[in-house]
Amino acid sequence: MFQAPSVFQRAPLPPATRESEPRPEQTLTAPGTPPTPVPTGPAAAAPAKKRDAYFDNVKFLAIVLVAVAHAWEPVMDGSRATRALYMVVYAFHMPAFILISGYFSRSFEMTPSKVKRLITGVAVPYVVFETAYSLFKRYAGGAPEQEISLLDPMFLTWFLIALFVWRVTTPVWKALRHPLPVALAIAVLASVTPAIGDDLDLQRVLQLLPFFVLGLILKPEHFQLVRRREVRLLSLPLLVGTLLFAYWAAPRMQLGWFYRSNSAQEMGAPWWSGAVMSLAMFGCALVLTAAFLAWVPRRHMWFTVLGAGTICGYLLHGFLVKGAGYADLFDRFEWLGSPGGLVLVSLVAAAAVTLFCTPPVRRVLRFATEPDMNWAFRRDAARL
Repeated sequence: MFQAPSVFQRAPLPPATRESEPRPEQTLTAPGTPPTPVPTGPAAAAPAKKRDAYFDNVKFLAIVLVAVAHAWEPVMDGSRATRALYMVVYAFHMPAFILISGYFSRSFEMTPSKVKRLITGVAVPYVVFETAYSLFKRYAGGAPEQEISLLDPMFLTWFLIALFVWRVTTPVWKALRHPLPVALAIAVLASVTPAIGDDLDLQRVLQLLPFFVLGLILKPEHFQLVRRREVRLLSLPLLVGTLLFAYWAAPRMQLGWFYRSNSAQEMGAPWWSGAVMSLAMFGCALVLTAAFLAWVPRRHMWFTVLGAGTICGYLLHGFLVKGAGYADLFDRFEWLGSPGGLVLVSLVAAAAVTLFCTPPVRRVLRFATEPDMNWAFRRDAARL
């Protein structure tokens, strides 16, 4: 689907001196970021700072993969190759987005200004779009019994509530000496604990937590490392091997392992397999994410500007995918499951999410994804 509104939205401009080193709270677009403070005095005359094109490219390409993978779900049955591609993309696309979200959350603290950004950039969009998706299912999906419940995220809104939880706990992870092993232990325990239940999609929140924590501890030099020529060359045989393995595993492996929304027992597997698969999937996602980041263009591309609007692309493309399902589009046009149809579905999904990330769409949706809401906060909160 990478912060949501912190990962998906406009982010503060990074220092102009080092284009590869964005400010810690630069958002992904979405995966809401704080507005850049307006300087006064001598600083006001400083030249405008530039965004880092590389990270905007990462955000946009990741959100395209999210949309395309969602579009494959209704038409991949019966196609082993498409299921294999789906598994490869699902193995890393959200982990990559979450890792970048964590990276841009490194400077988060529970200060009044940052808490306000968290509420307006993550919590408010969650409430708005959780309500919108529930109403969409009720009236367009023919489900009049569908309730509006903020405790049961629908479709892709789980990422917003997960990001809220992760960011609130950021000070804890920054205080620990070894945060990643602790996060991995929590993920493993969650994968073998069916009693966690479905409220707030906590299984996903906990099982994907290590990727956010890893992003918190990464430094700019780590991204420089994966962008080396050697890493790009090594990623090619890695991708070929991954595709071959996915083709073999496609009819044998449950997709639930990729979603991380259930425990091992809930998927009918032995409890110990949850621990094994959690660690294995973490390693696989990490390697594939490094390969993905290695091939993302570093320079300014035609789509770079769209990286600042991925929250709209993420939150809107779900209506397109769900709407097609509610209209029985894939049942009425079975040829969409053919190789040519899959190509068409992929192109439509990529084109739609690209359109949703454009500045005009972002401006129209700003009331929901980047609300100001000064009326809701005390002016003297920082002093207090």
